[in-house]
Amino acid sequence: MNQFYKFIAVICLVATTSTYNYAQQDFQGQAFYQTKTTMDLDNWGGRDMSEQQKKQIMERMKTMLEKTFVLTFSQTESTYKEEEKLEAPGSGRGFGMMGSFTGGEQYKNVKDKQMLQEQEFFGKQFLIVDDLKDLEWDLSGETRQIGQYMCFKATAVKKVDEFDWTSMRRKSRDDEKKETKDTSAETAEKTADSTVTDSTAAASTSKDFMAEIEVPKEITVTAWYTPQIPVNNGPGEYWGLPGLILEINADRTTMLCSKIVLNPTEKTEIKKPSKGKEVTRDEYNAIMKQKMEEMREMYGGRGGRGGGRGR
Repeated sequence: MNQFYKFIAVICLVATTSTYNYAQQDFQGQAFYQTKTTMDLDNWGGRDMSEQQKKQIMERMKTMLEKTFVLTFSQTESTYKEEEKLEAPGSGRGFGMMGSFTGGEQYKNVKDKQMLQEQEFFGKQFLIVDDLKDLEWDLSGETRQIGQYMCFKATAVKKVDEFDWTSMRRKSRDDEKKETKDTSAETAEKTADSTVTDSTAAASTSKDFMAEIEVPKEITVTAWYTPQIPVNNGPGEYWGLPGLILEINADRTTMLCSKIVLNPTEKTEIKKPSKGKEVTRDEYNAIMKQKMEEMREMYGGRGGRGGGRGR
């Protein structure tokens, strides 16, 4: 089936199966998504752990790896936020800096191609203002049923943000050995210079969190969308298909729609978030980098000074 026939099939499906008046000004819907990110503990040093230890760690991380989000959408706007729930003590939010990589409420305007996202980082509130990124979707004739909706498959290649924790992975041992060798040589050269302090040498050899991991530059995203709900929207940052996206498979993360409510009796106001200092995504990433570098130097420096006092 060539692209022309695929397009005709989609148009016909919309014309024959759409039973809701989506053109009305007050149209609104809600889609609930179950998201899950897989993690290989062996890749993060878990090879020496027992199965019981791995199970305990994964249970603690469950609230970080498995979430429920609500997409509230109209024809042109939407908000996407995590469903509020009571967390158990010792849940995934306590794992180091990972909470800082998880965004807050997200607003999209597909007409103006604008995206706003609230983000808290080390006690400071930011409002990330960005353009909606266009993905070059490759439409497929492949179909599947999700609940009561007939869905079509689409794929795209997406650039990955350098701080997207869902795609972070530990560098291979060969890469680590190479970087360790390079770092050791650099440290030895600096230490030979009498003008370099112990704290500086310690900071240069301390393990930087971002130095231990890597993020792929691109990933292939698979989407399943339904023309039966002809809105140009979807979960998270995803949009741009001729129907609501009900499922996304992106690297190690799956977003699956479990419930849809169209024209609810009690409508939710869709409004732009406004709290926090306005920054672009690049500016926000630069702030994160600077903060992590400050922490690396601070804790590395403490290690050096501590060693000095012990002599």
